[in-house]
Order: sequence, then C-alpha cells, then structure tokens
Amino acid sequence: MNLDSILASGRAAAEERMRDTVRMYAQAEGTFDRGTGTTTPGAQTTLYTGKARVKAIAASTGQETTAGERELVLREYEVHLPWSTTVPGGRVLPGTRIEVTASSDPRMAGLVLWVTGTAFTDQSTAWRIRTEDRS
Repeated sequence: MNLDSILASGRAAAEERMRDTVRMYAQAEGTFDRGTGTTTPGAQTTLYTGKARVKAIAASTGQETTAGERELVLREYEVHLPWSTTVPGGRVLPGTRIEVTASSDPRMAGLVLWVTGTAFTDQSTAWRIRTEDRS
C-alpha cells in the first residue's frame, strides 16, 4: 500500500465516525439602536453545512472568565470535518461559529461553538478545528 491509499482509507474511516451535523457560519457585527436600547444581530453567512464529529477535549476543565457582567466558563471542543471540506476564502477565521444542528447525543443539539484556531496538513484524516463553548 502506498501513502495515498492509506490516507484515503483513513479519511473514509474518519468520515464514518462523523455522526453529528453542524452549520459553520460567520456572524456580522450587530447594530445598536440607542432609541430602543436593543442590538439587532448582524447577518449570518453560512460557510459549511454537513457532517462532523464534535468532541470535548478531555484535558479541558473549563476556564472561568467574565464578559461584560456575565460569568462564562470556556470549554474546549475539537470539531472534525471531512478532510476534503472547502469554505469560501479557504480558511476559517477565529470568531467563526459552529452550531451543532443534530447529534446522536441530544444534549449537543443547539450548542454553538466559537472557532479559536484551525490546523492544515496534507497527511491528516480530517480537518480539525479548535473551538470553545462560551456558555
């Protein structure tokens, strides 16, 4: 077996483990209306919709932080997409969001994760994206 056939086999196996469905999107900045005191969320641009594997990073215990006047616990997740996935612009920037739309674990549905980083390599079996849950 040559390396290309080994990678093809590994990528097929990795995709078989992708049992979650996600939507990756960019969120434009909202606009604040001083008259009403409300913020209207900006437009969302969908970058990817499809299968994925979402897994908590075992070593992540959650980091407590404050955003505005709200306490947050940041938990890290790794989202695996098919290796062949492409997105407009070719890269996923920090701040992009990934929403779990369906999962075998019903507690995962509706979870919104914020991208913190991505990795690129030609010898990987999946595209791995580092994210955090900011709830």
